[in-house]
Amino acid sequence: MKNWDDLRIFLAVAHAQRIAPAARALGIDATTVGRRLARLEAAVGAALFETLAGERRLSEAGQALLQHAETIDAAILSATEGDRGAGVAGHVRLSVAEGLATHVLSPRLAAFHASHPRIRIDLITASGFLDPSKREADIAVMLARPRNRQLRATRLADYRLRLYATPAYLATHGEPASAAALEAHVLIGYVPEHIHAPELDYLSEVHDGLVARLRSTSINVQGAMVASGAGIGILPDFLAARDERLVPVLPAVSLSRGFWLVTHADGHATPRIQAVSAWLRDAAAAIG
Repeated sequence: MKNWDDLRIFLAVAHAQRIAPAARALGIDATTVGRRLARLEAAVGAALFETLAGERRLSEAGQALLQHAETIDAAILSATEGDRGAGVAGHVRLSVAEGLATHVLSPRLAAFHASHPRIRIDLITASGFLDPSKREADIAVMLARPRNRQLRATRLADYRLRLYATPAYLATHGEPASAAALEAHVLIGYVPEHIHAPELDYLSEVHDGLVARLRSTSINVQGAMVASGAGIGILPDFLAARDERLVPVLPAVSLSRGFWLVTHADGHATPRIQAVSAWLRDAAAAIG
C-alpha cells in the first residue's frame, strides 16, 4: 500500500455508507473517491464494500481493514495535533436513542469535549440502532442485550416511564380513574409500523386495546405533543419528570426499561472507545 491517504477515503465511505456524502465531507469529487477506493481494493486484493439498497456496506475484508484504518487515523490525529496536549484521539460513532441523546448526553458533551478535545464524536439518533457487529457504529446504546457473540454488552442504566399530561388537558377531559379508562382519552404514541424495537410498544403493556390517535416516530415530538395539551402519552421520567408543564397520570402505572452499552469485541479495549464508554456510564448515572 503506497498511499496511506487512501485509508482516509475508505474511512469516510465506511462511515457515510455512500460515496456522495463522503465526497462532500472530504471536499473532493465523487469520481475521485471511487477511483481511490478502487486503488485501495487493488492494493488489499479484495473488495472492501458490498452495495445493498444503494448503500456501501463493509465486506468481510472491509471490516477487517476498518479497525486498522481507525487506529492509523487516531495516530495521525495525535501526531498532527500535538500542541493541544496529550490525550486520547480518534473518531467514535455513537448510536443512541433520541430521547437519551437530547436530554442526557447532549448537555454533557461540552464537558466531555473539554476533557478529550481530540476525540471526534458522531452522535447518531436515526430510527433504529446502528449495528456494531456490522461496523455501522463503534458504540450503540440499545434497549435490549444483543445475542451476537461478536459484541460486548453491559447494562448501562434502568429507567422508568409513566403516563403524563398537562393540567389543562386533564381539567378539560377529566383524569382517568383506571388504565381501562384511557380508552376514552386522546393517547399519544409511536407509529406502530415504525416501532424498531418491541421495548417501545408501551400502550399494549399498560392495557390491552389502547390505540394512540396522535403518533410520531420521535419521542421528542411525542413529548412536545403532550406538553402542548394534545393528549396523554407515555414518556421516560428523564425526559418528563422535570418538565413543569407536565403532571403524572395514574401514578401507580409505570414501566421499566433498560439501556445496554454495546461495543464490538475487537475494538472494546481501544482508548477512544474506553473514554466514551466511561463518559456514557457517568452520564447514565443521572437517569436513575
